[in-house]
Amino acid sequence: MSLPLIPAAKPIIGDDERAAVDRVLRSGMIAQGPEVKAFEAEFADQLVAGRQCVAVNSGTSGLHLGLLAAGIGPGDEVIVPSFTFAATGNSVALTGATPVFADIEPDFFCLDPASVRASITERTKAIMPVHLYGHPAAMVELRAIADEFSLLLFEDAAQAHGAQLNGAPVGSFGDFAMFSLYPTKNMTSGEGGMVACASDQIARNVRLLRNQGMETQYANELVGFNARMTDLHAAIGRVQLTKLAGWTEQRQTNAGLLDAGLGGLAGVTIPPVHDDAVHVYHQYTIRVAGDRNRIVQALREEHGVGSGVYYPIPNHRLPSLEKYAPGLDLPRTEEAAQQVISLPVHPSLTTGDLERIVAGVVAVVKAGS
Repeated sequence: MSLPLIPAAKPIIGDDERAAVDRVLRSGMIAQGPEVKAFEAEFADQLVAGRQCVAVNSGTSGLHLGLLAAGIGPGDEVIVPSFTFAATGNSVALTGATPVFADIEPDFFCLDPASVRASITERTKAIMPVHLYGHPAAMVELRAIADEFSLLLFEDAAQAHGAQLNGAPVGSFGDFAMFSLYPTKNMTSGEGGMVACASDQIARNVRLLRNQGMETQYANELVGFNARMTDLHAAIGRVQLTKLAGWTEQRQTNAGLLDAGLGGLAGVTIPPVHDDAVHVYHQYTIRVAGDRNRIVQALREEHGVGSGVYYPIPNHRLPSLEKYAPGLDLPRTEEAAQQVISLPVHPSLTTGDLERIVAGVVAVVKAGS
């Protein structure tokens, strides 16, 4: 008899979220309204040190509108990682600016400050790192580079709700930061995004852009979008926000058990954590030295362990984005794209699940060695 599959990710939606949705439905206020306003305030207080937050309909919208609100447009270059989801580079391209892809550092899969520095030109306007898999990027070094060259600094924090560096939360370092609220993220609103803004002007611009360019009905100040979050989604997000700290602690506990079981296993590199960082483990991502496809397949078929291979094609080689990076060589990005596997680490895992994950990885890796 085959084992039940342990999924790589599992959204947690319970009675509290259902009750919140029912409350909004009964109120008759479905579109952007008081729930959105309350969610923005609570997110700001709990996750980004009080920075103004603006809720939108997706993480990609958050990046796109944040960039526009900060003045990014045609003729500008924004330095981004290639080892990430395409939305990062897409959002830059959608403004008419050029995404410039830099390499990652090998430990934490985030932008390498040295590669960023080497990528700066006279057209560079901003740097936008991704806090990949829930580990903070090197914000101290990137801030120093941004200040040295008078550049803007943004944060793609789609996967990093609650992560910290030097005691400060991600989302509090850049001119704006975007958090995704997609179902598989560390918390969800069903679908949505949150933009944390360092200035009143950027926050106001994002609010205008998400609502057809107007704050007052029919008084359109600029050409905008319909990127509003509904009160239905905000109600879900408010409930999830109350549970995030507990879920994060469980993710960290689960990661510790995986570390204990897989640390020292030949052919596997477990994810390190910087001494000054708090990792929130959106993904628990290992490197493997063997045949990755075989390992992924054997884990699923022989041990009932799901896993994820994220970003197997780096952004600078995607048909949609390769025109921005002809002939670009990013060796650490290419290596990571060929080696990484993300194992289940979500809060729904039982001790038995974690033991099966460890046993499966050990067995499969040793069988191929």
